[in-house]
Amino acid sequence: MLKMSQLKKKIRLQIFKSQNRDKEKYTCPICNFHGPFQDVNPETGIRKHAMCPNCGALERHRLQFLVIQTLLKKLDFSQKKMLHFAPERFLKSFLTKRFGKYETADIEMENVDYKVDIQELPFLDSTYDWVYASHVLEHVPDDKKALQEIRRILRPGGIAILPVPLLCERTIEYPEPNPYEAYHVRAPGYDYFCKYEPYFSRIEKYTSDSLPEEYQLFIFEDRTKWPTDKCPRRPAMMGEKHIDIVPVCYA
Repeated sequence: MLKMSQLKKKIRLQIFKSQNRDKEKYTCPICNFHGPFQDVNPETGIRKHAMCPNCGALERHRLQFLVIQTLLKKLDFSQKKMLHFAPERFLKSFLTKRFGKYETADIEMENVDYKVDIQELPFLDSTYDWVYASHVLEHVPDDKKALQEIRRILRPGGIAILPVPLLCERTIEYPEPNPYEAYHVRAPGYDYFCKYEPYFSRIEKYTSDSLPEEYQLFIFEDRTKWPTDKCPRRPAMMGEKHIDIVPVCYA
């Protein structure tokens, strides 16, 4: 028998599907929902087909989940130790079951194992087999120091998954954090992952267009309107459909 909260959620999903019956339909690989995805409207502007209405996963979460699944099929991590920065709730339970030791960290979040600054980690060298930090480095003033610290705590042969939002062709450093962009200190571009090269032996990139379209892994966002009052340093980009990239970095 369904609990009241589950029943309400089921009704909300049915209403959403009915109201959006003419929209494109996709599948969420995280919760297996099939149907239209929600548009989102943060202060930076509308993104179409972004959010799974069932679990709340966004484009980046679905892409990262599929990449992690691909890696887990190739390698056995049941005895490995992972550190997850700014842990996403719908990925936390999935990862806990697949790693021998799963730990979480953040500088502000509650209910994590370690409240730490990624620029100055308290862990010994070669402590973790995996480090996962999604959309973290665009908030970090000294991202080179953070990369150095991530590499330091990785064991030989370890993996770091370090995606950031890709917002322009070339990275733009801000003179101060932008409150309209969740206090980002930079707008990463497609060149941003070049910063990773001095710290890792190999970087493997998974892109939105390298995985099945049924999961909707692209960023549908009109970037021709940039710059705006809220994003004055973002340059205009052509098109309304943009790829995302997940870099898998090998120690």
